[in-house]
Amino acid sequence: MKVFITHKIPEIAEKLIKKNGFDCVTYSKSAPLTTEKLGKLARNAGGIITLLNNRITREVIDKLPNLKVISNYAVGFNNIDIEYAAEKGIVVTNTPDVLTDATADIAMGLILACSRRFCEADKFMREGKFKGWKPDLFLGPGLKNKTLGIVGAGRIGMATAFRAKAFGMKIVYFGRKRKTEFERETGAKKVSLNKLMKTADVVSVHLPLTKETFHLLDKEKLELLKPQAIFVNTARGEVVDEKYLIKLLRQKKIFCAGFDVYENEPEVNKSLFKLKNVVLLPHIGSATIETRNEMAELAAKNVINVLKGKKPLTPVNN
Repeated sequence: MKVFITHKIPEIAEKLIKKNGFDCVTYSKSAPLTTEKLGKLARNAGGIITLLNNRITREVIDKLPNLKVISNYAVGFNNIDIEYAAEKGIVVTNTPDVLTDATADIAMGLILACSRRFCEADKFMREGKFKGWKPDLFLGPGLKNKTLGIVGAGRIGMATAFRAKAFGMKIVYFGRKRKTEFERETGAKKVSLNKLMKTADVVSVHLPLTKETFHLLDKEKLELLKPQAIFVNTARGEVVDEKYLIKLLRQKKIFCAGFDVYENEPEVNKSLFKLKNVVLLPHIGSATIETRNEMAELAAKNVINVLKGKKPLTPVNN
């Protein structure tokens, strides 16, 4: 049985797959892996390990007649037609848990970078403009006693809240379910999305992308933000009406925004590069050595389990 990996990932994945008696091929060319190429190269594969930028559509699935498992090297899986995969008896898996802390660190890092204007100050220094300490140099809002609004209190959202609590922040959150233990440990309060957007000094987005969450944070919701609000997104760009958020930033109707994800990724709205009140990262939420290795190991184990007739460790469509 063959396993196809759509991009080079930590070698532990390929080693585990081969150790368990399967052939393994990794696409390592610099040229983009098109749908047509994927269909040809993975045609005989029983399992594939995919990245977020691999669109595994109905058409792709139909080109892979032997496919039993799609193991996504990510916690999100909006790049895969999971309903059609389920119809065809194909298991879809992801890599939750292992990237929680790394992504929460990035969210907290973006909050700090926005509030203390790290990027502006770094550019100022590199341009040789620093002439000494001044009382009004790069002032920004502090975090102590301010309110953090968590939009989507899943693993990463809650982990971000725990970090913010250490900075003396108050926590409110929006989510489908009430998290009583989370509330007890952090003092967090569950509120409506409108109330969160109105009252939070910092909004951090942690929602998966689904039909229901696409542009959930639209013009009407974004208009509710405070003039000194900080807005951070480490989830999926499409959850937010990015163009309207940029309009608010350009007009300085909010203080700053931190991006690790973008609506049309990998394309980035060029208007963002002209703004001073943004922090822009290249989707590095899970980019620690340890996390990426753990993701590769989990992705490989999911494939191995399914191909051996065992239950996957982290299924998303069964």
